[in-house]
Amino acid sequence: MPKEAPLEIVKPQGVSRRCFVQGAVAGAAILAINAKSIVAYGEPLAFNPAELKGKRFELTIDSLDVNFTGRHATATAVNGSVPGPILRWKEGDTVTLTVTNRLKEPASIHWHGMRIPNSMDGVPGLSFAGIAPGETYQYEFPVLQNGTYWYHSHSRFQEQTGLLGAIIIEPNEKDPVQFDREYVMLLTDWTDTDPETIFSNLKQQSDYYNFRQRTAGTFFSDVREKGLVATVSNRLTWGRMNMSPTDISDVSGSTYTYLLNGNTPNRNWTGLFRPGERIRLRVINGSSMTFFDVRIPGLKMTVVQADGNDVEPVSVDEFRIGVAETYDIIVEPKEEVAYTFFAQAEDRTGYARGTLTPKEGMSAAVPPMDPRPMRTMVDMGMGSMGGMKMDGGNMAGMDGMKQEDMPASGSKMSTAMPMPEMKKDEMEDMKSDSGPVMDMPSMKMGSEDGKTPFPQPGPGGMPVASMAGMNMKQAAPSKDPVKKLQLGPQVNQVSMMVSERLDKPGDGLNHNGRRVLTYADLRARYRGTDGRPPTREIELHLSGNMERYIWGFDGQKFSSAEPIVLKLGERVRFTLINDTMMEHPIHLHGLWSELENGNGEFNPYKHTVTVKPSERVSYLVSADTPGRWAYHCHLLYHMEAGMFRTVEVLA
Repeated sequence: MPKEAPLEIVKPQGVSRRCFVQGAVAGAAILAINAKSIVAYGEPLAFNPAELKGKRFELTIDSLDVNFTGRHATATAVNGSVPGPILRWKEGDTVTLTVTNRLKEPASIHWHGMRIPNSMDGVPGLSFAGIAPGETYQYEFPVLQNGTYWYHSHSRFQEQTGLLGAIIIEPNEKDPVQFDREYVMLLTDWTDTDPETIFSNLKQQSDYYNFRQRTAGTFFSDVREKGLVATVSNRLTWGRMNMSPTDISDVSGSTYTYLLNGNTPNRNWTGLFRPGERIRLRVINGSSMTFFDVRIPGLKMTVVQADGNDVEPVSVDEFRIGVAETYDIIVEPKEEVAYTFFAQAEDRTGYARGTLTPKEGMSAAVPPMDPRPMRTMVDMGMGSMGGMKMDGGNMAGMDGMKQEDMPASGSKMSTAMPMPEMKKDEMEDMKSDSGPVMDMPSMKMGSEDGKTPFPQPGPGGMPVASMAGMNMKQAAPSKDPVKKLQLGPQVNQVSMMVSERLDKPGDGLNHNGRRVLTYADLRARYRGTDGRPPTREIELHLSGNMERYIWGFDGQKFSSAEPIVLKLGERVRFTLINDTMMEHPIHLHGLWSELENGNGEFNPYKHTVTVKPSERVSYLVSADTPGRWAYHCHLLYHMEAGMFRTVEVLA
């Protein structure tokens, strides 16, 4: 819990369905008031979602008239608010959430990242039937974790139209992260366009929203910089692949307005601080399609939590947050000046922003956006192999590539990630007189109701099982060539070479002169709770055909794919191969994804894992909660276009 501070902070403003204000255009007065909204023009006070706390919650889903851009549009609201209210829970409590649907269509709420019984997960068709128009559904589940999470609809495009909000779960013990005050920083992408129209446009022309294609002007610029031969060769290579290096985001600032806590950049969300305080910013990417690169010019940021789980503090200047990810950061402003919270879209077509300030009325300059990123041959899964040398998995000498950009694994190049050697005192901690500890007292893994999964790593915790003395066959990461997909109607690209690039921040951030967070920086603060090795590996390719706007796993859309079946209690390694030229934030419902980034027992626990173009990523999953779980790309239009599977945990 934060320490008490006398400074008056920006308090959440409860906004009812009858008086919701969302203005964006300067210079005019309030124009209209009706039973469903107040549309305001000008620059009113920044909006803050209401905060609800306790064990019982009443939530209502309804449509709402809004105005973010100077045009009237219809949003999907929770309790008359877009985004919906912040829900504050307490670890160890059982919460009851009564949700009423006043829409004319079915609705749902999924509690993203929560370890809960499958029947409470909120995915229509998998865990329940959905909430029919006019009906009320009651969610009830124990809160078995703490940290920063969020909720959103899992019904068609309701998430895009505003049905989402933040969740803050206070730990039942003293919070290891000390802070004086906190703010939720919920990033979203809003569009006045009907999402069905966006989806239709993408299906007909996948680059419909990309207005930054290469031109004759950029050709001559490249010639001056790189020479004629290199420029022509590069253009021909991209042409043969029928791809463009400017394809960064499917949906861009040409239709999106980027919001912070429901505020446009002009509205400028504001949070107050007292110099010298430790401010905790709970950053949530609740957008539908946008990766954000976040920084606060003039302030160092210390990352202390990723996807609700504590990590060893990492000091950075900037971080990329994928769709559906959360990062908690600490900032400590020392001076009585204002600072800009700046979140630019990955494709540099717009940004969200806010201000941290010691006094009302102060603001800071908004930095210019960085140059737009471009995809590379590495992203395409191509590259010259001439002169390559291998030494313990490190490769050097690839033509036209820097040493730090060398692939670390891939076709006949993957090296097994070694399991960590355990220190003697760590071995003793995990042993009893009778051998390895297999079960925590009074805990049964994977009960029928799903209420006793492996606990979240935390202070005072102990691994439920260890490798010490166990005669189990471990599934090492594959050293064999990755399986290759066949080109066809659902696959128009197969990477010839994939690599593990967890130590690279991504296109547009590499070598930008700032200290940027990478997945390799994430080391769990507490040892993982399942110390068993995996006994099998499931390799999946992230596939797609951009021309047809079809996405899937292993070249299959959801409609034609069989479930991935896990046995209750088993430990499995998931390996993802991204055969496309886009990042994919992959979310597995109901189970933790323990990212294998070289930290062994201290690998970070995540609920969403971003896989870069032509990258290979692996993580461990303990199948500790039975049921049918959604497994999908969290880019909303990719999920709807087929990048969705079912993971079924069978007792």
